[in-house]
Amino acid sequence: MPVLTRLIPSPVVVDISRGALDDLAGVLADQRISASGKLAIAVSGGSGQALSEKLAPVLPGADWYPVADGTIDSAVQLADDIKGKRYDAVVGLGGGKIIDVAKYAAARVGLPMVAVATNLSHDGICSPVSILDNDNGRGSYGVPTPIAMVIDLDVIREAPVRFVRSGIGDAISNISAIADWELSHQVNGEPVDGLAAAMARTAGESVLRHPGGVGDDEFLTVLSEALVLSGIAMSISGDTRPSSGACHEISHAFDLLYPKRSALHGEQVGLGAAFAMHLRGAAEQSGLFTEVLRRHGLPVLPQEIGFSADEFVRAVAYAPQTRPGRFTILEHLNLSTAQIKDAYADYAKAIGS
Repeated sequence: MPVLTRLIPSPVVVDISRGALDDLAGVLADQRISASGKLAIAVSGGSGQALSEKLAPVLPGADWYPVADGTIDSAVQLADDIKGKRYDAVVGLGGGKIIDVAKYAAARVGLPMVAVATNLSHDGICSPVSILDNDNGRGSYGVPTPIAMVIDLDVIREAPVRFVRSGIGDAISNISAIADWELSHQVNGEPVDGLAAAMARTAGESVLRHPGGVGDDEFLTVLSEALVLSGIAMSISGDTRPSSGACHEISHAFDLLYPKRSALHGEQVGLGAAFAMHLRGAAEQSGLFTEVLRRHGLPVLPQEIGFSADEFVRAVAYAPQTRPGRFTILEHLNLSTAQIKDAYADYAKAIGS
């Protein structure tokens, strides 16, 4: 029998611990990512800027590049700024927007990218995708997976708790996304990558079933690992399928229909996942989703993030247009606006609103 295997794109370093930032230079040198310490470090004006003052003395060979926002223009500008300066790697130090900008810029100039997350708001911290705002709204751009992933739990504890909770919603939504993927396989014969699905589902279940909360190091470690595993699952499958189904279509609809009012990504996909599970008749799982989301202070009803029931129904009706070609429970049921309204009323009643 021939031995068949495949190479899985994944970080060579994943450091999730308290004080992880203190030895950033040593880790990069030991792993031969940057022995010289010549790094281009993209930072935000918030948490990243504050940390740069702490890290600058221990990274004397680094150059620091403030990033204003999460737009394609900022990513291209960063790439232009660092091009030709012989850096060993690009480091994204901050939240998801800064990391996405750094991933895109690193890919554009052909350098490895190191992700140093200062919050856990979504699984983009380790994914092969950069989500960047552009003239048409928001786009997804394929990029290499970060070569190293560093999450300092002491830094995460300093982040606004809402951002950490958002990551919980994004991780849990994997379970709904996998159900959509498997539905597409059953109905349309779409191939399912078993390894990617197993990794994404395990990530979601680990967060869903954990009894801890955002104040516990153990829970923060599990959440960090789940978000990293979700990113690797997307690298394995070559797209966002393991972590993006009806839950994300609903979130994208919020972003497009109500761009000035949309909530955090993880808040929207967590709500979307709970409703999607209700639509597929998985009452017990939908109830578990809402129970866990509520326990962590996440929304389970659109009113809790500033939307009316009618606005939510409109978003669900529009959602399939956000990902043409993707098949989820929404495309399968193909509900009319009136049917979605009735389904939402049933959902709200079932969760005891």
